[in-house]
This record gives sequence, C-alpha cells and structure tokens, in this order.
Amino acid sequence: MKKTALSFLFVSLVILLQAQDRMTPELLWKIGRVAGVGLTKDKSGLVYTVGTPNADENKSSRKTYLLNLSNNEVKEIPSGDSLVTNTRLSPDGKWMITSKEVKLKKVYGKDFYPDLQKSNVQIYDGLGYRHWDEWEDGAYGHVFVQPVVNEKPSGEGKDIMEGLPYDCPQKPFGGDEDFIWSPDGKTVIYVTKPSYGTKYANSTNTDIFQYDIASGKTTNLSGGMMGYDINPSFSSKGALAWLSMKREGYEADKQDVVVKTGKGIVNLTASWDNSVDAFKWSDDGNTIFFEAAIEGAKHLFRIDNVFTKPVIRQITRGDFDVADIVAQAGNTLIVSRTDMNHAAELYAVDATTGNMKQLTHVNDDVYKNIALSKVEKRNVATTDNKQMTVWVIYPPNFDPSKKYPTLLYCQGGPQSPLTQSYSFRWNFQLMAANGYIVVAPNRRGMYGHGSSWNEEISKDWGGQVMKDYLSAIDAVSKERYVDTSRRGCVGASYGGYSVFYLAGIHNNRFKTFIAHDGVFDTRSMSGTTEELWFTNWEFGGPYWDKANKTAQKSYNEFNPINYVDKWNAPIMIVQGGKDYRVPIEQGLQAFYAAQARGLKSKLLYFPDENHWVLKPQNALVWQREFFKWLGETLNTKAL
Repeated sequence: MKKTALSFLFVSLVILLQAQDRMTPELLWKIGRVAGVGLTKDKSGLVYTVGTPNADENKSSRKTYLLNLSNNEVKEIPSGDSLVTNTRLSPDGKWMITSKEVKLKKVYGKDFYPDLQKSNVQIYDGLGYRHWDEWEDGAYGHVFVQPVVNEKPSGEGKDIMEGLPYDCPQKPFGGDEDFIWSPDGKTVIYVTKPSYGTKYANSTNTDIFQYDIASGKTTNLSGGMMGYDINPSFSSKGALAWLSMKREGYEADKQDVVVKTGKGIVNLTASWDNSVDAFKWSDDGNTIFFEAAIEGAKHLFRIDNVFTKPVIRQITRGDFDVADIVAQAGNTLIVSRTDMNHAAELYAVDATTGNMKQLTHVNDDVYKNIALSKVEKRNVATTDNKQMTVWVIYPPNFDPSKKYPTLLYCQGGPQSPLTQSYSFRWNFQLMAANGYIVVAPNRRGMYGHGSSWNEEISKDWGGQVMKDYLSAIDAVSKERYVDTSRRGCVGASYGGYSVFYLAGIHNNRFKTFIAHDGVFDTRSMSGTTEELWFTNWEFGGPYWDKANKTAQKSYNEFNPINYVDKWNAPIMIVQGGKDYRVPIEQGLQAFYAAQARGLKSKLLYFPDENHWVLKPQNALVWQREFFKWLGETLNTKAL
C-alpha cells in the first residue's frame, strides 16, 4: 500500500512538472503585454508600459516603466509623469488638442419625445446604426483646441468639427494618431470619414483635414483620394506623409506611404508590390522607416532619398515580426518584436545593418522555464502551380518517431497576414504545448506575397483558397508523424467561414471542427453586418442582383449553409453577442443546423464579447473549452 502511494505521488509529480514546463492557458494569461511609449526628452531612457491580465478581478492593470539606456536599470514610474514629449501640446506650448464626444443626432425615444423619459426605444432613418460592438447613440468624437496656461488647459475650447456628424478618432480602431499638430503649431491635422448613416456604411473613404487656428478654415488635403487615408505624420522639416489606399469600399487594398510636396501628393511605395502597415519619419526628415509583411513575417524597411529618387530597402530579416516602430535615437530604432514562441518585447535595431538587441526582458522568466516549440517554414505547391508559405508548429520536445494529432489553422481577414505574431487566443505555442502539430498556411488573401496573391480571395471565398488549405494539410500529412486519423480544423472570422465551408467539402480529412465568429450564411451576413461595403466588395454585390453572376456565386456556390447536408464530423461553434461585423445569427444558425442533423456539437456563447474575447475569465473559459473539445473529439488529453 505504501509503495503504491509513493508510486502515485511520483507519477503525480512527473505530471505536474510536465504541465509546468509547457505553456498553459493560465500561464498565457499572466504574461506581461509590453508596449513602447517613447524615448525620454533627452533620449537617455525608454518609457514603456506593461499590461498584466488579472483573472481573479477579470480585468487588466497597466504599469509604466523607465529603462535607462546607458546602464539598463529599470524603475517603475507614475503613469502621469511627462518624461516624453506631450504631443497633445502645440509646439509653442499655447494650445492643447483633445477629443471628446458631442451629441448631435436624436436617437432615443426620449430625444424625440421629452415627455417620455422612461421609454426604451432607438429610432434610425439610415444604416450605420451600429458599428463593431456599439449601437449609434447620436454622439460623435470631435477634436477640441483649448488655450493652455502654465501647461494646463484653460477654457472650454473650440470644437473644430462643430456640427459635423463625423468621428475623430475613427471608430472603432482610431486613436491619438488621428489628430496631430503641424510643426509650426498653426494648424491641426485630423482624420475622419466625412459621411454618416447609409453612406457611412457603404464607404471606406477617410480623408486628411487641416484646420487653421487663426482663420478657423478647414481644408481637405486628400480630396479625391477615395480609399482610406490615415496616420498623418510630419517630418522634422515639415513634410506631411500618411498611409493611403486607392479604392473606395476595399478595406484590404494595397496601403502605400504618400507624401505631400510642393508638386502635389507623391506615392513613395507605388512600385513596391506589398502593403505598408505603419511608418515613422527619421529624425533628420530625409528617410521614412516602415513595417510590412513579407513572406510570412513582418519586417522593418526604409525609404531613402524621399524627396529625390526614393529607394526602398529591407532592414531586418528572420523568422520574427517587427510589430511597432516606437522611436529613433541616432542610427538606432526602438521596435517591438514577437515570434510564435514569445510575446512582445522591445528591441534596439541598427537602422543600417538590421542587427538587433533586446532591451526589455519582462517575460524572460516565463519562457526560460518552459519548453518552446519548433517552428518550421515550408513551401507547399498549390493546385495552380504556385508556392505557398506554410508555418508548421511542433509540440515541445517533438519526437518524429511518434504520431501527433494535427490542426489546420484557418486565418481570419479574409485579407490579413499570418506572420510571426503572438496571439493571446489563437496561440500556436499553447496549441503545440497541448500535443498538437499546427499547420498554418499563408493561403490566398494574405498580404506579404504580392498584391495579386492578396487580391485573389475577394469574390472567391470558396474557390482557390479552399484548395490552398487542403494542399497545406495534405502536404504536411504525408509526414509519418502526422496522425491522419486525428486531424482537426479551427479558425475565426473568415477562418470561421473556412471551417464551416471545409466541413462540407473536406472528404473525411478532419475528425473535428471549431468555428469562432464565422460567416455561416453569406446572404444573411450581407443583410445584417454593419459595414455594407465589406460584403459588397467581398461578395461582388447584393444578393438580390440576380444578373450579377459573381455575387450569385458568393451567395450560392460559396455559401457554407448550402453544404450542411454533407457535414459529418463534430463541430464547436463560438459566437460573440456584441459582434456586429459577423452578427449573432451566423453562429446560432450553424449550431441549429449541427444539432438538427444530429451531430455532436456545442455552442460557446459570449454575450458581452465582440469579434474577439477580451475579458480574462472569458478568455480562460475559451481556452479550456477549446482543448476540452479537441480532447473529446480527437481522443487526446490536454496537459
């Protein structure tokens, strides 16, 4: 009996140690989330923040730190300390810009009928009545200019967008970068979409506006440029650049860096066949640094000779992502870097050679105590004789003589890069740590492989891209270590659509499916999503246009709901209640179909989450249910 007890204790300790040396959901949600703020005014220190989720309190906290660049000492500082330049203050220190909500439109019953204050009704006369995860309440974000006395705002300030039912910052993802000072402090530059209601829901056209403090005059600097125009930034010499897309209604159009000169607006990256994510002027104003996806990773580039003969050159290379350009100090850039085994940390980069040095070490203790995954980059031939980048992530301590359950990961977007980023939900390190090989293809629609590759998914959601998925999983499945009897297919958003679609055409490749906020019925999706331009572009037009063969193909041949009769494997469906991009009926219809057909199925419904899962405890439930489902349907056991 004693021997049995000791044996049990030994086995328990081994299991515990094995669990501790790999990533777990609980550990993932304790990792510090590092973000750069900027260099101190004298450039001797780096200010950054670390966000830490707290599962017990179901929220996150954030602390601010100062890294002394000369001796690497780190100390916590009050978040309000003004160690970096306050970009809200005008260069001459006389004015401050802020943004706040202004009520302009009547929406609620009590707005229209003041005597009915207890009514609970919302009244709309156009589209745009909800966006992302919020219903329109008649208030719009406006930019205000206030005089400053002793570095503090004074007076009520001037609403420079007075009366306009437009938003700045842009909703839902705009921020402080949407309104900036000119170097001389005489004008404010801001970004807004100059439309509302049904026009707003049909357009991606945002413009760059300039407001003159003295005269009160506003000028549209990007008038006639019909796509997204965002992220304005001045050089030290006063030149204005921004990110621009050409085509209205296409959110994933090639994004270029343009600069306004005396001769007009010049596209600096027109001949470069990829899309720019973000950029930063050099301190001397002659060079622009930018980050962009290329061949399955995000890297740092530079544009030299901006005003003469622009030349583009790649600075960094490797299997990692450069995700954010924080600051510059001489020939050194401060950037954020991630890979599939490591969350973001800040690095110094030599702007000439690309050599990198890690500056922050917030999560070193976590990673040194767990086994990391092997990440392999492969090229797979597609059915139309092209080469596709495929990431394969292996379990820690991978043994090629064993057989492993394998997951095909379907990326969202539909146009988005699948690079060396580090997700806190679709975390490949965590999937691999639970004993799964993960196959993550850079299928059609992922930028970083040229504009044509990116565009070939639009209006062809169920076409070549589905063949790309199957080519990827089939190629990796030829390896003897892939257990072809235990393969699963998982994904969110367009990846969720992919799961629903593949469930009807997979020809018995997969034993289980997980779809998160996926498009299940293209027709009802087009009638309930909040940004009509999205489905108009991606599906080719409205469902009622019977003469439009492209649109009809999207609503019929490429509609997952039409293949439910061929579903033959268990499926878990996840849906956010506040997801207005892929609304709730998509997930509910899919769950109903699976249940009605008698398939093993589960609905995971998050009433207070949008297209993502953001609250720590909800996220932990998501992770636990994810691996519980895979364990049940692939006959595996989570660590």
